[in-house]
Amino acid sequence: MGLDVFGVGYEGLDLDGLVSKLRLRGVRTLVDVRLNPISRKRGLSKTALRTRLVSEDIGYRHLPALGNPRDNREGFADVVGPVALGARERFAALMETEAAHDALDEIITLSEFGTVALLCFEQDETRCHRELVISAVRERFASA
Repeated sequence: MGLDVFGVGYEGLDLDGLVSKLRLRGVRTLVDVRLNPISRKRGLSKTALRTRLVSEDIGYRHLPALGNPRDNREGFADVVGPVALGARERFAALMETEAAHDALDEIITLSEFGTVALLCFEQDETRCHRELVISAVRERFASA
């Protein structure tokens, strides 16, 4: 059994564009890793997004334990340097909580039923905490 998990950012997409991207990748479950799943973009806040995904036969899970705190997000705008390193180290420490471990395990379980996409806003995964979440999922899966 393999692990089929990837990241998707909705920056530059509307709801239809996001759903199209998910359908093209054969996503079975979308896991929202935003700390607060709200958006100024129509249809991309938690309730509206879940409703649309269910109508498309795509599951939705919000796992706030894998969200990046607002005051740590700016550091992800850079990929090198002390601010970038500090933000990533802070988020990595948050990933060591029991709640985060449980959430990572849930993603692995969900992947047993099909492709899982991890959602956040940022299109460029190297500038998003989602990259660290995916790495942590892969590490836990490999060590299981």
